[in-house]
Amino acid sequence: MTATSTPPSTSSPYAELKAPTTVRRLLTQPTTGPLVALLLACVFFSISTDQFLTGGNFSLIVQQVMVVGTLAIGQTLIILTAGIDLSCGAVMAFGSIVIAKMAAEGSLPPLAAIALGLVVCGGFGLLNGALVQRIPLPPFIVTLGMLNVAFALTHIYSEEQTVTSLPGPLTALGETFPLGRTDITYGSLVTIALFLLFAYALSSTSWGRHVYALGNSPEAARLNGIRTSRLTIGVYTVAGLMYGIAALLLISRTGVGDPQAGQTDNLDSITAVVLGGTSLFGGRGSVLGTFIGVLIVGVFRNGLQLMGVASIYQTLITGVLVILAVTVDQISRKKAR
Repeated sequence: MTATSTPPSTSSPYAELKAPTTVRRLLTQPTTGPLVALLLACVFFSISTDQFLTGGNFSLIVQQVMVVGTLAIGQTLIILTAGIDLSCGAVMAFGSIVIAKMAAEGSLPPLAAIALGLVVCGGFGLLNGALVQRIPLPPFIVTLGMLNVAFALTHIYSEEQTVTSLPGPLTALGETFPLGRTDITYGSLVTIALFLLFAYALSSTSWGRHVYALGNSPEAARLNGIRTSRLTIGVYTVAGLMYGIAALLLISRTGVGDPQAGQTDNLDSITAVVLGGTSLFGGRGSVLGTFIGVLIVGVFRNGLQLMGVASIYQTLITGVLVILAVTVDQISRKKAR
């Protein structure tokens, strides 16, 4: 009589662990929380006011956030490297004054004035990156000092005067075209296109992977052959160019060169980045999340305004949202360890 052999058991302590489902993966994405918050805010304001849920109002929200949104793209790149830029709003304001004065006074053709404004803003970014990387100095200190430099230069160069009578090419992006029953500005399309471009660059190019690696661990990135010094300076320079584009969008929206513009846009851009799930400690986040964060800010301010809530309470609520977002980031970092 032969003994029948029992096949070896395939069970293991890990047999009960199932592969992550699609739903589980979605829930763990850093953009999921901000997206849910955005949808809930839209539902709340749609119930609270009849004017919110219209195509014209949504177009207005995008117009209102396109300048800060473009600034926030540059801010995202810098924060992903574990840096920060407090000077972005002031640099944008200086760039807008350079563009407006050069074109309005006839010193340069409009397109050349725009190009000069982009170069000036890119130069500020280059200088920020060089000071952060070459000396090196903390990004907070460098950009805080540059904020004051750009602010002073704006008021000196503008002589405290708003620049008016701008030529058509400077305000072209503020013009609209019909999409159904809704008017859309060309500047809104430019902002959305920039978000798509940098979402692709960060997720699908070696440059984007290097940016994340730099934010996670500069030393490990260096040991893996990444030229961290050049990359850091490049990130700040690209961010400066984004501020130059934001300057052009600002002019196209307002129709003037305003030396008082951008005074709180540095904080608004950081708010959008944080609300979008990007970690202030670098290495984690996305431009897509920043886009959601920008919309959260725009939806809250627009919805509260439609409800007749005073602007000071809008600022209060925005501050609370930022604290909550950073708290969630800290908790998630501790759980990941």
